[in-house]
Amino acid sequence: MGARNPFEAREVTSRRGGPSKAPLSRDAIVAEALRQLRRDGLAGMSLRKVATALKTGPASLYAYVDDLHELQALVLDRALAKVVVRGAGRGWRARLESLLASYLEVLFGSPGLAALALGTIAVGPNSLRITEILLGLFEEAGVDRRTAAWASDLFLLYATAIAAEHGGRDAKHDPAHPAGAVARAIRGVSALEHPHLHAARAELLSGGGGQRVAWAIDVLLKGILPADRKASPARRRPRLGRRVG
Repeated sequence: MGARNPFEAREVTSRRGGPSKAPLSRDAIVAEALRQLRRDGLAGMSLRKVATALKTGPASLYAYVDDLHELQALVLDRALAKVVVRGAGRGWRARLESLLASYLEVLFGSPGLAALALGTIAVGPNSLRITEILLGLFEEAGVDRRTAAWASDLFLLYATAIAAEHGGRDAKHDPAHPAGAVARAIRGVSALEHPHLHAARAELLSGGGGQRVAWAIDVLLKGILPADRKASPARRRPRLGRRVG
């Protein structure tokens, strides 16, 4: 017997209700967990805290979710519902960049969501919707099926890693910020001890407004496109997430 699909609705009837307590449901549990994730980050979301917020005991939640891992998968997929996957009337390249920009914005918008995405297998309806569109875009670009399948995972993994590295930080703790610890360390390297680092100081700290993400898309596409479809960098790029440098 195969494992149960966590995204299939369960047949559970809540025994509570009325003016003091709303009926308990998986939808309410996931919504509260996502609210805590957005407010407190990944470490601030737990079954115990969700149960407390919903005025019930942790044991009551197990009628709706098996464990924290299942809840995290449900929360991730709920958040990914906001990713805009279609751009009307544009070429495949522009639609790919638009999808990745929307994906990044969703991850940047919730502290801890990118970290959750890195540690959670994304196979919910909204995750599958994103992958379906990516596969279609790569097919439109002339990419063979196996390469498209691997590239879909690679592109999303890169975007997720970027969001996990830079998301949820204020300016003081952002390594890309001019006054951040990384910037200070790179600007202060010794030309004698680290000649290559010293010579590339400006370049290492350059790239804002999504420039590095757009550059990475160019690099990744050049590795998967057929020889007659190699993309050259466009003169203008959409704003892909926040500054990453």
